[in-house]
Parts: sequence; structure tokens; C-alpha cells
Amino acid sequence: MPEPYIRVAVADDEEGLALLDRATWSTLHAVSPPPEGPFFDERHVPGDYLVAESGGQIVGYVRLARPTPLASNAHVLQIQGLAVADEARGQGIGRALIRAAVAQARGRGARRLSLRVLGHNAPARALYASEGFAVEGVQPGEFLLDGRYVDDVLMGRTL
Repeated sequence: MPEPYIRVAVADDEEGLALLDRATWSTLHAVSPPPEGPFFDERHVPGDYLVAESGGQIVGYVRLARPTPLASNAHVLQIQGLAVADEARGQGIGRALIRAAVAQARGRGARRLSLRVLGHNAPARALYASEGFAVEGVQPGEFLLDGRYVDDVLMGRTL
């Protein structure tokens, strides 16, 4: 099977995903405190995640979920988290996860895919743009991280 192998997460992935989440946490992309406790809960279920494996190890994930519970917004899905292990960066895993999320969103009948990314996260913004996402809005100074005000950049694409 080609590397990376991407699949839908299962409950048994919880420990590996939690370890990855904790290892990759940074204010470059996170607005909440470092993760603690279980990875999966009632709002974050295994079926919302695509997992990238390489060499039999979890090396990345992307979370794909509805941005709101509104019926009028049911045609939109949102990337609500993307992580790649430090040792796996530069191998195309983030790009593969985004492409898999796009394919899954289409398969689930979505017409749009959106995301939010911090303004200072230039590598992620460039990756998203290269995969067809466009800036659709900016909320200036939306977050205070490490003593600096950081923009919240809204990006999206039609499927």
C-alpha cells in the first residue's frame, strides 16, 4: 500500500491520536490550551477524523465536521484540525490529508469546504491555498497568543 495510507479513524486510534495531538500542539495553530484528557468525546467522534499512517504508525490526522447544526448549512463541511508528526513533515502527508478530506467531503455530499487558520501560520496558509482554498475573510486580532494579537483567517473552496 502506498505511503501514507489514509483511512477513517477507529476507537482504537485514541491513544495514538492523543499522543500526536499533544506532541504537535503549538500556538502557531492552536488557540486553546494544550490538550488533556481523552482525544475522542461526544463532540469529537472517530468518524470525524481521517488518519494518515506511515510505516504502521499514525503520523497525521484531519478532522472534518459540520460547522453548525443548522439544516441551512448542511451542505458545508469544515476542516477543524490538521496535525502531522514533526518527524513526518515535508513528506506530503498534510497535502494527502487535505486531498482526502476534499474527497470525503464530496462523498458526503458537501458543496463547500471551509476552514479557519491563524494568520501567522504561513506554511499552513500556503498549503491550503495550493489546494484551492481562498481567503474569504479575516478577523483581525481575534486571538491573543503568546502576548501577540493574531488574525483568524477564514478560507474556503467550492467542491
